[in-house]
Amino acid sequence: MTNNNNPVHVIGASGRCGQAVCRALIQRGTPVVALVRNKEKLREKLQVSGLQASGSLDSSTIPLVTSHVIDMTGPKEALQAALDGATRIVCTAHARHIPALLAAAPKQARLVCLGSTRKFTQWPDEHARGVLQGERALLESGRAGIILHPSMIYGAAGENNVQRLAALLRFLPVVPLPEGGKSLVQPIYQDDVTACILAALEERLLSLPCAIVIAGAQAVPYRVFVAEVARAAGLKPKPIVTLPVRVLQNIARLTPYVPKNLFKVPTIHPDEIRRLTEDKAFDNTDMRTSLGVSPLGLKDGLARTFHNPS
Repeated sequence: MTNNNNPVHVIGASGRCGQAVCRALIQRGTPVVALVRNKEKLREKLQVSGLQASGSLDSSTIPLVTSHVIDMTGPKEALQAALDGATRIVCTAHARHIPALLAAAPKQARLVCLGSTRKFTQWPDEHARGVLQGERALLESGRAGIILHPSMIYGAAGENNVQRLAALLRFLPVVPLPEGGKSLVQPIYQDDVTACILAALEERLLSLPCAIVIAGAQAVPYRVFVAEVARAAGLKPKPIVTLPVRVLQNIARLTPYVPKNLFKVPTIHPDEIRRLTEDKAFDNTDMRTSLGVSPLGLKDGLARTFHNPS
């Protein structure tokens, strides 16, 4: 990575993607300025493999600085102070905060922001609209920066995508899905997301703002995804049962009321059921060519997720 000795400011460093980015940068010997809402939360989560959070840069320890507690919805001046002198900024907070980031970041700083392929949904919700708002702000800014739009991310410490599905598969005798689970999904492994973020920090890339979709190696029908998760989790694949969307949505509305101490059934939102009926398959050519990242195959990623937990 160029300018290896210059710190990278990471917004949302205590989140799943933020933690992964911090670890990767530290392992490369790159100083990190972590911008978080809760220092203790970050300190606790990074206490693996000797990674620790300190209040200042110390060449005798892991080069991690956690000197800034910020709230992206707080005063602009606080964020400006936290980003003073920043040359490279990774924002793993929700893309809705990009306008605030643009207003506070030094003009010379290179920005790498996370969006989401949710922006493509045919049923836009607050999450999707926020992603579109953030992308539009960055692209219209003319600033040096990239917004990466990942598909479903799995394999991070504490992630709740495949882990939540595995918990459900342990409980269900059959798997009820709309349209038999024929819709496509293309999940991406966390390490590939991290690699894309690090690549996007490189000055060799175009300085103009751009958006790049990052996704797994190939799209598979959701029923295949379910079966692969079951195998990776050490479970026998469960039969797929087709049920109407409305029936499944009504069942989902009951999941918050299931006693978690008796049945480990995750809470499912009705909108999640509806989104199971739309294809989520994406062209990852730019990811491969512009960022130089070839994504891991689903089977390999799931094997690492369940057998080599972070």
